[in-house]
Amino acid sequence: MTTYDLALIGFGGVNRSLAELIAARGETLRAEVGFGLRVVAITDLRLGSLMDANGIDLSMALALGGTGETFAQHGGSAEPDNEAVIRNCTAGIICEATFTNPDDGEPAVSHVRWALESGKSVCTTNKGPVALRGGELSALAEQQGVRFEFEGAVMSGTPVIRLAKQMFSGLKLNGFEGIMNGTSNYVLGRMEAGLGLGEAVREAQELGYAEANPAADLEGFDVQLKVLILANELLGGNLQLKDVQREGITAITPEDIRAAAAGRRWKLIGSARRTPDGGIAASVAPRAVDLEHSLAGISGATNAVSFETDLLGPVTVSGPGAGRIETAYALLSDIIAIHQVAEGRGAAGSPAAAGSLEAALENGGLSRV
Repeated sequence: MTTYDLALIGFGGVNRSLAELIAARGETLRAEVGFGLRVVAITDLRLGSLMDANGIDLSMALALGGTGETFAQHGGSAEPDNEAVIRNCTAGIICEATFTNPDDGEPAVSHVRWALESGKSVCTTNKGPVALRGGELSALAEQQGVRFEFEGAVMSGTPVIRLAKQMFSGLKLNGFEGIMNGTSNYVLGRMEAGLGLGEAVREAQELGYAEANPAADLEGFDVQLKVLILANELLGGNLQLKDVQREGITAITPEDIRAAAAGRRWKLIGSARRTPDGGIAASVAPRAVDLEHSLAGISGATNAVSFETDLLGPVTVSGPGAGRIETAYALLSDIIAIHQVAEGRGAAGSPAAAGSLEAALENGGLSRV
């Protein structure tokens, strides 16, 4: 049976959750999805880097983190050495989950490029490389005969990209609109309950929904990148970031919230639609939607995207848009997609394969939150 060797670039919550799943339920996964997983390289800003072609002891790697100990004490280096590890490790698949600058997508763009140039497939949860360099990197992957997968870049473990590509065959997508940022959605919900913006943000920070600097969420930068990804991937656009108009929620006042209370609800909506001249109009902006709207009932940190199709009308997909386990699941679904293509057993992202992996996750005792 095939075993895929993985390199985990970045060992924070997402890749750590992936390692936990492999360590705890490796044999169950093998039985469920038809292949094995072995981690042969890890890099991390705090822990450094480690490579072992025979497989890294994941119990050791997962135990590090709180004592100042690094991979240098285990045959590795105290430095991340990302480029050297990506280019030289024996992994066939690079799982990229590092911090990314939303302005240029670095360092994740370089991580993906180094991997593809080295003939390695990539799965990433980073929005930057996909939104800002997606076409270029996909072309490089095709040229090298490898895969570039990024399901987790938009709605974490909810397979919105793959679902639309695989399940909407025969339909024409005319556009989409969605709630793609759980932090802003939570804040707007709490403002509807009577809190001021500042109070709602502080509460979101205390619950772990919002970063110390929540500007990327509240000002719409996060959703802007996600709209760009979906517009280009699903509507066939060739948009750049500047083509997606952006407005956040910080200008919404308690008076705005009260005025909408009679029959509407404020949501930060990311959308893109085909225009009569053949172009695509894309934007991020707060809207007071009618309570009958398909997105009005999406609450808390949940995300949802409503697709406008020619034959079915609106089709809405909702699910978790964040969380380390959910995003680790997205990486696993990407690996399954790579496996499906390698085996020639259907298109990448086969729903049946994703379903079997879902079962493996649940059987493994890792619940979604």
